[in-house]
This record gives sequence, structure tokens and C-alpha cells, in this order.
Amino acid sequence: MAQVTARAQRTIDAPAERVRAALADYETVRPTILTEHYGDYRVEAGGHGAGSRVHWTLQATKKRVRDQLVEVAAPADDRLVERDTNSSMVTTWTVTPAGTDRSMVAVKTTWNGAGGIGGFFERAFAPKGLQRIHDGVLSNLDDVVRS
Repeated sequence: MAQVTARAQRTIDAPAERVRAALADYETVRPTILTEHYGDYRVEAGGHGAGSRVHWTLQATKKRVRDQLVEVAAPADDRLVERDTNSSMVTTWTVTPAGTDRSMVAVKTTWNGAGGIGGFFERAFAPKGLQRIHDGVLSNLDDVVRS
């Protein structure tokens, strides 16, 4: 099994502290910035940053749905790490200042891909699909922190 990686990033016209706080708010902000690819969203523990436990389903394609129970860690001030307890998927959100009242938000998701021919197609197509989903979430985040 090879590791599969999807990445996206966006510069947002808001201070890094505001963007970090919005991303870490799993109770009120996060459900509003998720795209239609996410369903059955609920906070099971915490709700703000490290120690939170959140459930959702991620429908990447019509046939590919992941039931995710995510545990959140914050190993550094600029980072949130979401580990799916049901799979090898790990998503890392990094927010860094990009000048006065601007931030660079980068998201990286990795998981252990399938083997064989299925794994070949997963490595070829899944990263672009997940990147589009991340782009949508980043766009929605941009709208929320700028308003």
C-alpha cells in the first residue's frame, strides 16, 4: 500500500489568529464551512481545538463514502491535526501569517492507499478530487472569517 496525499492552500485576508480560531471551532464554524460532500456531522466531545472528537461522513464520489470519527490534536500553535479513528486518514491544517491581516492556510490529507490496479487509480484520481473538496472548504472559510 502506498501513501496517497492531497493538498490545497489559499491566502485569506484575515489575521492568522482569527483563521485558526475559526478552523478550531468544531461547534459553530466548522459545520458552516463544510461542503455538500460532508454529512451526518456531529461533535461528540470538546468542540474547540485539541481534544475534540467529531463525526462526519465524507462522500468523495457517488460510490466512495468514508464514515469518519476524527480526533483533533494541536501539536503546534499554527497546526490542527485531524486523525480518523476508522482509517489511516490524517488531515493537517496549517495557518501562518502572510503579511498584515493576511494568512496562508494549507491543508494536507494523507492515507494508506489500496494496492494493485485499484490503488493505481486511487493514487491517480483521489488527490485531485479531495483537493477540490478542500478548495471548497477553504473558500467557505475565507467567506466566514472576512465577514
